[in-house]
Amino acid sequence: MIEKFEKIHSSGDFIELLKRSGNYPQQVLSGISNNKALEIPQGTTVLAFHYRDGIIVAGDRRATAGNSIMYDRCDKVIPIDDYSLMAIAGVPATAFEMARMLSHNFEYYRRSQLRAMSTEGKVRALSKLLKDNVAMALQGVGGVSPLFAIYDTQQEKAFLYFYDMLGAEFQILTHVATGSGSPMIKGILEHENLWGISSLGERSEEEATSLSIRLLQTAAQFDSATGQARPEDKLYPTIAKITKEGYQFIPDDEMATIYKSSMSRS
Repeated sequence: MIEKFEKIHSSGDFIELLKRSGNYPQQVLSGISNNKALEIPQGTTVLAFHYRDGIIVAGDRRATAGNSIMYDRCDKVIPIDDYSLMAIAGVPATAFEMARMLSHNFEYYRRSQLRAMSTEGKVRALSKLLKDNVAMALQGVGGVSPLFAIYDTQQEKAFLYFYDMLGAEFQILTHVATGSGSPMIKGILEHENLWGISSLGERSEEEATSLSIRLLQTAAQFDSATGQARPEDKLYPTIAKITKEGYQFIPDDEMATIYKSSMSRS
């Protein structure tokens, strides 16, 4: 038993440690896939794209279950460590658990191996969690389609990845969106990148943040599951950036100013 623990500990794999110790979260909920009365909250819409200094990650705040609005202040952009963010579309309960496990996994590796996990290792760790979650995704009770943004301090470069619900990972070189509102804004992102005032990768932080707000407001116009910003209630999208300084969220007081200027026709 001690030898098994030492072997797992030496690998720095926190998820494998949970599995071997019998503490890994249950992946299959028996009998619930046919329960049509069960309404699982879903979160949408999230987007991310490369800009001049790094990557912008943004999401609306609404969580729905069927035709019901369950919550209007859901945070869908989640910090994992100092240099990585995960944005979620799908079931928040599953996504939040994945985010916690990823965070613990990265920290466990750092402490046990006395060095930070590589970018490739972090990217594949999320893929592994999604693959382990396939059973719940196929039952319709735990599907998650996340975005993952990370700054590699060794390469001095930001990386962006999209994952499907089965765990396949795709590196994104320009822009990506997922969730029920994403079809309404993918074309806009492509148009902005090709024929906008400048390509997305050349835009300033102010320009990138302003575009993110407009995109999410556009998605909300056509998708009832995507929540609109409500300045009167001090409710704005969640927007964060990943740069060489790590992750940083745009605070609400700045969001109020950016939102006002973004919605202007001038």
